[in-house]
Amino acid sequence: MTPQAATPAYRRLSVEERRSQLLDAALSLFAHRAPEEVSLDDVAEAAGVSRPLVYRYFPGGKQQLYEAALRSAAEELEHCFDEPREGPLLPRLSRALDRYLAFVDQHDAGFSALLQGGSVVETSRTTAIVDGVRRAAAQHILSHLDVADPGSRLRMTVRMWITAVEAASLIWLDEGKQPPVDELRDWLVDQFVAVLSVTARRDPQTAALVDALVDALAADG
Repeated sequence: MTPQAATPAYRRLSVEERRSQLLDAALSLFAHRAPEEVSLDDVAEAAGVSRPLVYRYFPGGKQQLYEAALRSAAEELEHCFDEPREGPLLPRLSRALDRYLAFVDQHDAGFSALLQGGSVVETSRTTAIVDGVRRAAAQHILSHLDVADPGSRLRMTVRMWITAVEAASLIWLDEGKQPPVDELRDWLVDQFVAVLSVTARRDPQTAALVDALVDALAADG
């Protein structure tokens, strides 16, 4: 008799390992398809498990799984702006945008569904998760500006720019990822400086910040 090929040993996963496996499978699917187009059967097949097992870990069904996957993606997006406060400001911002745009590129349709909303699984909780990413990104940027007590105009300017970054990312995907990502990154950094300059005309705090930024650029140049 011909000896049969050895069957790989089955390894029972811990609760956290199994949950992580299911979330990874869901995130991979949501990265390329809108949430409403992904079923629990799709997630089970991608993870190589049965549909009842998915329900065992996510008894709330697709809604609970989607929210958990969304939180996982949100944490990754928040970390994009968690840049060490070392070196000149604008290169720090460029590195943060490199990570952000890499996430957009990798998750593609899932990123669009995440920010555009309109999904059949969208709720006030999912909206709060996405808004939390925006607020965390703005807080990271304000900390890099090294302003002890940012006023309302400066805070609003940073949050407006975060919104512009989101909009540019969605348009970039819709335009077939053109212009090249490094050009988009530099363009967004230029826009950040531009919106600060506009606010500086009306806000002494932002004006002082822009003056310091100009001095730093001159010294670096």
